Amino acid sequence: MIVTLIVAAEVSFWILLGLGLATRYLLRWRRASTALLVGLPVVDLTLYALTVLDLRGGATASWTHALAASYAGFSIGYGPSLVRWADRHFLYRFAGGPKPLPSPKYGPERTRYEWQIAGRTVVSAAVTLALITLLVPLSAGSAHFGTFTQWYLKLGIAAAVNVIVAGCYSLWPKEAPAGVPVENGRVVTGKTLVGTGAHAPADRP
Repeated sequence: MIVTLIVAAEVSFWILLGLGLATRYLLRWRRASTALLVGLPVVDLTLYALTVLDLRGGATASWTHALAASYAGFSIGYGPSLVRWADRHFLYRFAGGPKPLPSPKYGPERTRYEWQIAGRTVVSAAVTLALITLLVPLSAGSAHFGTFTQWYLKLGIAAAVNVIVAGCYSLWPKEAPAGVPVENGRVVTGKTLVGTGAHAPADRP
């Protein structure tokens, strides 16, 4: 049942996101759009609540229950940036907005970008591990810490790797190849980047 709920939550997330953006830019219903987008984390929290109920109903704790908990962690850590990324692309393709810029590749801009990714990963991992830990007392004895040991290890490694990568960019910033024109950390092609600010949105979340 948990696998079915995870699939349903994933489908619901993207449907709500698509409806929220379509309502905002095609129908111009901003309040309705905001309500739909606010519903995105509700989907993941509902999945978590159903996971707890499944365990309390006597289901054997497994990696699928931890995966369900990870959706809420991902939503908190990466959800806002994912929505901004989708918003920029929807605006460009369907509402005549500017073309989203690529992620910065060089210089201090790339370093800041890597630290942003590291921060989101750390938040996602921390929230996910907290929710997985809570499954034990909330499951009425159906779940044990040993069941989720691998999740602690893997998420901890993922967060540490991202921090190390960002730290390496701080110590050794990536410089553009000689002769390659760069503006705000991005390679200049024609006049694409002329006049953009240092905090222009990137093409990736």
